[in-house]
Amino acid sequence: MRITNKMITNNASGNINGNKVLVDKTNTQMTTQKKIARPSENPVIAIRSLRLQTTLNKVNQYYEKNIPDAESWMDVTETALTNIKSLITNMRTLCVNGSTGTLTEDDRNTILTQLKALQSQVYAEGNADYAGRTVFTGYRTNKTLTFTEDDTKTSYNITEPSNADKIYKKRFYTNEVEVPATADEMRNCTDNIKSTMDVGESDYYVVRLAYDSIDEVQSFSYTMNGKTYTMKPDETDPTKTDTYSYTKKKSDGTDETVNETYTYQNFAKGKDGDGNEESPASISSLMVFENEAEWASWSKNNGNANKNVPDDGAVLIKSTGELILGSAVADTYLSNDATFEVNYDKTGFKNGELRPEYYFNCTQYTDETGAATNKEVDANGKTIGIKFERFDENGEPIKYDIQYTVSQNQELTVNMEANESFNHDIYQDMGDMIDIVDRAIRAHNKVDQIKGMMKANEYQSESDQALLNEWLKAAQKEADYADDNMQKRYSELLGNVDSYLEDINLSITKIGCRGDQLAITKTRMNNQQETVEELQSTNDDMDLSDIIIKYTAAYTAYQSSLTAAGKLGQQTLLNYI
Repeated sequence: MRITNKMITNNASGNINGNKVLVDKTNTQMTTQKKIARPSENPVIAIRSLRLQTTLNKVNQYYEKNIPDAESWMDVTETALTNIKSLITNMRTLCVNGSTGTLTEDDRNTILTQLKALQSQVYAEGNADYAGRTVFTGYRTNKTLTFTEDDTKTSYNITEPSNADKIYKKRFYTNEVEVPATADEMRNCTDNIKSTMDVGESDYYVVRLAYDSIDEVQSFSYTMNGKTYTMKPDETDPTKTDTYSYTKKKSDGTDETVNETYTYQNFAKGKDGDGNEESPASISSLMVFENEAEWASWSKNNGNANKNVPDDGAVLIKSTGELILGSAVADTYLSNDATFEVNYDKTGFKNGELRPEYYFNCTQYTDETGAATNKEVDANGKTIGIKFERFDENGEPIKYDIQYTVSQNQELTVNMEANESFNHDIYQDMGDMIDIVDRAIRAHNKVDQIKGMMKANEYQSESDQALLNEWLKAAQKEADYADDNMQKRYSELLGNVDSYLEDINLSITKIGCRGDQLAITKTRMNNQQETVEELQSTNDDMDLSDIIIKYTAAYTAYQSSLTAAGKLGQQTLLNYI
């Protein structure tokens, strides 16, 4: 085959160009330290690189974002639970101190001050938030757990469930000693010491609602032996009003007729879903009074000096939110392990009280401004409101878990809801403790006040001393009752407080276990991140020393091809003549 100069020149040009391409390629590799610059250079490396990068992006999302967010959320939750545990532990200490029966005036005042501080703080920890999202409120992370200020306009209808385990015995007192302000008042009111001011005690089994100062009771339902009965206001006689009248002496010694008017809601006997009355009835009557004073007036009008509940009946006090059971009713409910439900309306909440939607099925009718939450009305023209469901139709709590995806196909619940962490009874128990110690303080102050009067010059006559001694006996009786009640109730509350601590400790343990699980996942994600990065580097990257060697070889070949081509250009036909 004949080789022409043209062919040699073309081949030389092609070789130079090929070497230039190789120099350019190795120069790009040296600059980027990557094996390929475009997918067409090596489709296998390109496809593997895309897959590894996708995997690495996912791992980075889990390891660098989701897991740290989950850790922070659970850290905030655990801190809040630990603080609540500390507060309840302090509450327990006060229960122990209050149950000793050897308290001084300073001791009682100290307990009262500490209790008020604890009550205002205990649920405030439940408003803890992470990045502006409240951690104990389920999906409603933009809302606080409690009312953060006194609210007089927000209105709810609340369905509150309870059971026989919530029944406890409480002591009720009738009359309080009224210390005379003047000598004349003291001398002319002695007849009242044994009548209107003689302190009486009675005890009943009680179920306490989550709130006091409720508006109206709509229904009361109880379930025993698999059957549910519902009591509603008697359609024929829903409200009864009466007056209890008695005579007392005024400060001038004259008689005065006192009329105490009381009103109560009268509920009909319980009926099942078919409208049949329970037979035999476990509760034949339910009376709803505005306050204890009206209940006391009804009791006295029915021949009872102390507050009284019919054996087969029940009394509900709206101001205190207490359902007080007659002895036969309490025995029936306790022996049959009954469950029951009270449906009631409530408008206005105190600062620090829990919002009902986090603990009960309820309907919110108005907001804090008094405006309707929903303009729609039902067939009866009643505002529908916004409904919140806390329990399903079987009475089981509905979960509102917030889950973070912390690895491929693995989700972790990061939140603890308020109703599974701390009981709504804590606030009311603290309220009871405050009322009890406050009553003891007031009773002892009366004793001290009367003792001070007995030392005053104007009361040194034998008759005045005898009268004041009667006042002192009455006041001391009230103080003894108060001390006894404080000691007994604080001892009883120790069991409640211990159960609250158990719930808190269980929640702290749960969140700790989730933290341990997250820590294991975090370690695995860290290892996986390093592994994927190493695989990606092996697939995509080149060693700099190898690139330099290849680049030097390519550049040398390129220079050699230029030199060889230059020599070819020096040959002409004259060299062959």
